[in-house]
Amino acid sequence: MPDQRQKMNTGSPGTPKIAYIMSRFPKLTETFILYEMLAIRNLGVQVEIYPLIRERQPVAHKEAAELTSEAHFYPAFSLNILKAHWHYLKCCPKKYLATMFEIFKGTFGSLNFFLGALGLYPKSVRFAYDMARTGVTHVHAHFATHPAVAALIINRLTDIPFSFTAHGSDLHKERRMLDKKISASAFAAAISSYNRRIMIEECQGGCGEKIHVVHCGVEPEVFSYSPHRDNTTFQILCVGSFEEVKGHRYLVDACKSLAERGYDFECHFIGEGPQRLLIEKQIAESGIAPRFHVHGGLPRDRVLQFLHQVDVKVLASVKTAEGKREGIPVVLMEAMACGVPVVASRISGIPELVEDGVSGLLSPPGDSAALSERLQQLYCDIDLRHRLAENARRKIESDFNLELNARRLLGLITSPSGTKVSRPADNSGRRIPASPDISLTS
Repeated sequence: MPDQRQKMNTGSPGTPKIAYIMSRFPKLTETFILYEMLAIRNLGVQVEIYPLIRERQPVAHKEAAELTSEAHFYPAFSLNILKAHWHYLKCCPKKYLATMFEIFKGTFGSLNFFLGALGLYPKSVRFAYDMARTGVTHVHAHFATHPAVAALIINRLTDIPFSFTAHGSDLHKERRMLDKKISASAFAAAISSYNRRIMIEECQGGCGEKIHVVHCGVEPEVFSYSPHRDNTTFQILCVGSFEEVKGHRYLVDACKSLAERGYDFECHFIGEGPQRLLIEKQIAESGIAPRFHVHGGLPRDRVLQFLHQVDVKVLASVKTAEGKREGIPVVLMEAMACGVPVVASRISGIPELVEDGVSGLLSPPGDSAALSERLQQLYCDIDLRHRLAENARRKIESDFNLELNARRLLGLITSPSGTKVSRPADNSGRRIPASPDISLTS
């Protein structure tokens, strides 16, 4: 039987071979990475997956389960990782040592980044060896933090060009080495104009030509448009990890206010996370616990079923005390594609997706009373729901279409600045091939 990885990744001669790096895979909440990779593959491009950590979770999307078998998972350290380090230390010692110095100096001063660098540096060197040996032409990292550092290491050792996508808290909390990553990259992708402005500011106005807005997106054919519901009880849905940044507690308070004013509704939470028990305790003490349903983490097909049944999708996002913020949540795009009116916070890049009163309703972050008023508007005005749903679907089709945005990303990757590939040089300037005597097994 032919090897499945070869079957799925074989492209025509001359096509790019892209290595994707992400923090964890497969991760239930990071559908934007999973389906972007699949969309790139559907365009005829070879894609290899290099996660920094193998995520083990009880629920996974079907497509993620299929890709897990071919992802390149490595332990924190192994004999073959050691051999890869020896290869670069022997062939190009100045480049190897300069890279190590740059990474540890650049991350020093941040416990999170420095410990992350210590953990990812060994396997990143192995990634570099593998990618040079197997003909990877471009590396794309998702998140401006550890994955982008790994991509920078690979670039320094192999000269394989790289790019990265900056999303939310990876950009908003701490920007260690961000200017260096952008400067070294072929390009950087921002998922919103809001993020692009932050990145340009971090570079003190430089590198603006390297930073491009490339939205995440969804497949309109998968999230089919069906705006008409026949619910006798108003159905509210919130999909998101139980983390402070998602603002679940404000939605619970908003729902309590709705109940006190006599509105008939049910509220569904889908997701897992560190604050789940805290929110369940808040629900139990609200006095209206039977109106809430906490379903835990669910795969995409089950979420899709909910989207075709509910009347409104809510995401009450807030900025946390440590500066964590949303990017542009894909769960809002999914709802808008399905014809579900959305209520979201006016924060970070969300207004670029949800235009208040046109393609959805916006509420000040952390304001339960205002959030309750927005929900009441939709509860009482069916025509408003339908108008928002129609405009939202058009917004998704034009600006947040996964295939169109994958083509845009691929266009940046295959531009002249994104496809130059060379090998590191030794001290005499000769190009160094990857050594054939190191096994690919880990």
